[in-house]
Amino acid sequence: MIALIQRVSHAKVEVGQNIVGQIGQGLLVLLGVEKDDDRSKADKLAEKVLNYRIFTDENGKMNLNLQQIGGEILIVSQFTLAADTQKGLRPSFSKGADPELAEKLYQYFSQKCAEKVRVANGQFAADMQVSLTNDGPVTFWLNV
Repeated sequence: MIALIQRVSHAKVEVGQNIVGQIGQGLLVLLGVEKDDDRSKADKLAEKVLNYRIFTDENGKMNLNLQQIGGEILIVSQFTLAADTQKGLRPSFSKGADPELAEKLYQYFSQKCAEKVRVANGQFAADMQVSLTNDGPVTFWLNV
């Protein structure tokens, strides 16, 4: 399971002309689910995302996590994170989970995060427009 996390001052996701998810300060999480992923990996990744210390403290050091700053999470499914780009000029998605498993684990991951912070979501498998202001910029690739 892969999370590309971005520290944001605000972010939103739209489907068509409708805003389906929106947050203020916090994290935009682009979530990719792979074939061998399960709930235990989702638990581990949620714990890591919630506790990853990438927000600055009073000394300007990255020492605070999302919960400590009262931040929010916008979680957007992104199957392209599971792409294999090692060969050729076209990505292979053979490592990606089938849509049914991916959606279940996406929902489960969102629920785990919602136990600790406010969560907004994109719309699974939709064509979405994601807007954000990356704070820093600060972006990390987390893989469990």
